[in-house]
Amino acid sequence: MLRLVEDIKNDCPKHSPIPNNIKFLWNRNEAPLTIEVDGMALELLPNQMVTVTYLQHVSYVKTELPLSAIFFNREFYCVFDHDSEVSCNGILFFGTQDLPIVTIQNEELRKFNLLYDMFVEEFSTPDNIQGEMLQMLLKRLIIMTTRLAKEQLIVKTLGNDQIDIIRRFNYLVDLNFKTKRKVSEYAEMLYKSPKTLSNLFSIYNQKSPQQIILDRIVLEAKRLINYTDKQNQEIAYDLGFNDPAHFSRFFKKMTQMTPSEYRENQLVPA
Repeated sequence: MLRLVEDIKNDCPKHSPIPNNIKFLWNRNEAPLTIEVDGMALELLPNQMVTVTYLQHVSYVKTELPLSAIFFNREFYCVFDHDSEVSCNGILFFGTQDLPIVTIQNEELRKFNLLYDMFVEEFSTPDNIQGEMLQMLLKRLIIMTTRLAKEQLIVKTLGNDQIDIIRRFNYLVDLNFKTKRKVSEYAEMLYKSPKTLSNLFSIYNQKSPQQIILDRIVLEAKRLINYTDKQNQEIAYDLGFNDPAHFSRFFKKMTQMTPSEYRENQLVPA
């Protein structure tokens, strides 16, 4: 299923939810607005777009302006199966870096507005090929946004092959961080040496590949503490730790708090 709404905060409660959906969130206003992703405030400037997946927890409590959204699920268009076509995983979706916020500049705005209007028009034309038309428009949106993300968020000195390695590493970490903790394991899947990955990320990002893996584990631990009823022992096992005490030591080393201290801190009123 694919859905378009012009005000996700107020329009979505009117519809049945789409499970496991992926979203494009686009601030089409002339003023900034704020959303929360995984408990962190995120400001979207006019004509900025961010992509989020079902792994992230998004809140619109602080969103005071209409926020346009296009979202879809795997049954409608699977970004895993079609990655060779759109090359978006690890850049727009299922990445380990900061949220991909792209700015739609004036020279690109006409194309994005036209595409948005085509979505609106197609939704008002139900027939037996509507699904194919909407899928084609979604694919175009993914490609256009991925191009902007590569241009704006990735070091320009990197070549396409290097970008693809970074993209695939991010994607593989997001899929396998619970069971694979060593850079060498990802290097093997990418047919590269660990040193090649380290050198590449020293250009692309201040974080090392190992740090990216560890940060992804911590992020998931925080999500499980914040948004589930699971206790620390369950979370430890979910994340691949055989010993809850090991998980607690790891979490404290990464955050300067034990899981219990972090949990208690989240319960303190702001």
